[in-house]
Amino acid sequence: MSNRRLFKIKSKTVLNRVTTPAMPFTWSINPYRGCSHGCAFCYARNTHEFIGMSADDSFRTHLFVKEDAPAVLRRELAKGKWRGGRVQVGTATDPYQPLEKQQELTKQILEVLAFYRVPTSITTRSPLIQRDIELLRELNRYADCSVQISINTLDVKIWRSIEPESPHPQARFDTVKKLREAGIRTGILLAPVLPFLTDDVPMLKRLVQSARESDASFVVPSILRLKPQVKQWFFGQLEAHFPETVASYRNLYKGTYVEERYAKRFQEKMGPILQHWGYTKEFFADGDDVYPGVAYRQSAKVPAEEKKEQLSFESIAFRPIKPSEQRK
Repeated sequence: MSNRRLFKIKSKTVLNRVTTPAMPFTWSINPYRGCSHGCAFCYARNTHEFIGMSADDSFRTHLFVKEDAPAVLRRELAKGKWRGGRVQVGTATDPYQPLEKQQELTKQILEVLAFYRVPTSITTRSPLIQRDIELLRELNRYADCSVQISINTLDVKIWRSIEPESPHPQARFDTVKKLREAGIRTGILLAPVLPFLTDDVPMLKRLVQSARESDASFVVPSILRLKPQVKQWFFGQLEAHFPETVASYRNLYKGTYVEERYAKRFQEKMGPILQHWGYTKEFFADGDDVYPGVAYRQSAKVPAEEKKEQLSFESIAFRPIKPSEQRK
């Protein structure tokens, strides 16, 4: 994109405390502000308003690089700011967006987290994460590491219309397989599910089948949510590419979240699909809080007594069914 602008900025802080009780992590890190993938539905678009911009395509064209982030993180950890808990890398923008290929900020941040042995999770849509497989293995060896790859469709028209510059969905499934072969716990964020576009049963079956074939450790379906600032931009993209859906979306999204009856119907059709492909719903408690939980396929690398990881992302998570649990 010819009108893209890059800004290098300094960081006051990099390790940010997460206080929302529903979140399955304690800290967040975002090496970049803005994302060149340009996903029309991205809930983080409104963060550009914090710096005087808008939730429109400025989010894709005006990108901010926190060039001192690795050094600031190292200082924060050396001073003892981190006092336990999981760190999530990539909560507002994709840490492996194309910028990362040259900037390598995410790579340097992971090196710092590995040095201090900080449990880490990463969310991305990008196969570029494969570049750092050895680093992820090192982090996993000493501190625990997991990866969530976001995928919500295999339909090329929908993908390219709604995610104009994100990597091909099949490349993401291939990435899951590569990371799993490397021993990294990796699963699918089936997110966001787009009503009337990516929620039909045949598409959901293809997605879950592909997840299973890529050996995904878990699947986490999550229905689209639309903050007011993002809704205007998203509806504009629907008008341009899928105008027949706009009226239905306006009826379904009176607020940020989808209408409750739709959510219930979606869960009713999603559950059997996941179970057919060997994933089962599971919940577990952690301290005083209860989150949707994820269990992983048993292997010699995952001791039975190991604590299951929290990966709710405001949705229901599923794990592969063990052979002993299959119905006779």
